Amino acid sequence: MTTPTHPAKPALATEPTGERARKPSGVDANLLIVFGVTLFAVLGVSTIAPVLPSVVAEFNLSETQSGLLITAFTLPGVILTPFVGVFGDRLGRKKILVPALLLFGLAGGSCGLTKDFGLLILLRILQGAGASALSTLNTTIIGDLYQGPERARAMGLNASVLSLAVASYPIIGGSLAVFGWNYPFLLPWLAVPMAVAVARFLTAPEPLNGQALTDYLGDAWHEIKKPRMLAVFASSVLIFVVLYGGYLTYLSLYLGRVLGSSPVVIGLLMFVTSVSTALVSSQLGALGRRFGTNTLLAVGFAGYAVGLVVVPLARSVWALAVPLLVFGAAHGLNLPSLQTMLAEEAPLEHRGLMMSLNGMMLRTGQTLGPLVMGLAFGAWGYRGAFWTATLVALAGLALVLVVFTPGRAPAGDNRQA
Repeated sequence: MTTPTHPAKPALATEPTGERARKPSGVDANLLIVFGVTLFAVLGVSTIAPVLPSVVAEFNLSETQSGLLITAFTLPGVILTPFVGVFGDRLGRKKILVPALLLFGLAGGSCGLTKDFGLLILLRILQGAGASALSTLNTTIIGDLYQGPERARAMGLNASVLSLAVASYPIIGGSLAVFGWNYPFLLPWLAVPMAVAVARFLTAPEPLNGQALTDYLGDAWHEIKKPRMLAVFASSVLIFVVLYGGYLTYLSLYLGRVLGSSPVVIGLLMFVTSVSTALVSSQLGALGRRFGTNTLLAVGFAGYAVGLVVVPLARSVWALAVPLLVFGAAHGLNLPSLQTMLAEEAPLEHRGLMMSLNGMMLRTGQTLGPLVMGLAFGAWGYRGAFWTATLVALAGLALVLVVFTPGRAPAGDNRQA
């Protein structure tokens, strides 16, 4: 394959006048719109989790059948995510994002109006298809809008919004469920005015990729196989193996079955962890300017290890408060740092695809985490599960130290963006 020669190609992007020249000190309108998209990206599961028992009772379901509400929503993302990235690069971000928000809102909101479980599942599939674009294109647009420290700052603030939403949505969903099982399902209707806001007010660089599809895919492969890009993808897998295996699955089990914590106490500890994540990620811009995103990613993996290694040694729930604060802070460093590095490595004309592939790596980690920790638990009990998660975190630390130079990441990419 011929080595790609990007500078020889025609212009690949359009940019609003002065969009890249300015370095906003506050939160501008574009970023507020992206935050709105992020709020919907995590709405589809978090708000309905508390109402699942009510859905089981309403439709006379088994617990297994109730799980279809989650699977129907998440499965389209596994299938469609790569195509979202390709079409976002080829057609433009807004041309994909606006219809995705409309589909998410109309199908998701209609879930609260149906009395037929089969139709409810179909609507959840359609809602999940719309959602598949949201968590990919929101970070892609941040990567398009900003460079260097401002990009890191925007990614950090977006991660803060996401963390606070994940912490708050179960409370909102549970409160709405007091009025009826279907009330949390009505929240997606708010995505319809969000789609209008994106269409009218979002002013972000758009790729105008005139390449043939084969050339586009060839150049994308050239970017994918770079060692730093592969290391970013591998880091994403490791982060979510630790998060979904060590933290979300086996921490809850350990707190409940070993330490005898009530669901309220478990929820409170996880809420505190999410707040720690949000506070740290909101400062990513300042931390990135001082230490560099490479160093922050290394510290984040080390923080995972420190937070998890002591969990099976605790004999009271409150002894875990500090380790979980450390874990939350580590995640506040890791997730936005990784997204920033990915945006810097990927040129504008392939950024949507790279973010989509990273989304696939994320889902791979989400799937592998509980399986890997389950095998460790079966062999060595809770200590085996948490210490295996610690080893995975240390593997991530080693990967960062080997592939990425500790210290400052480049202030911004030198590609056309």
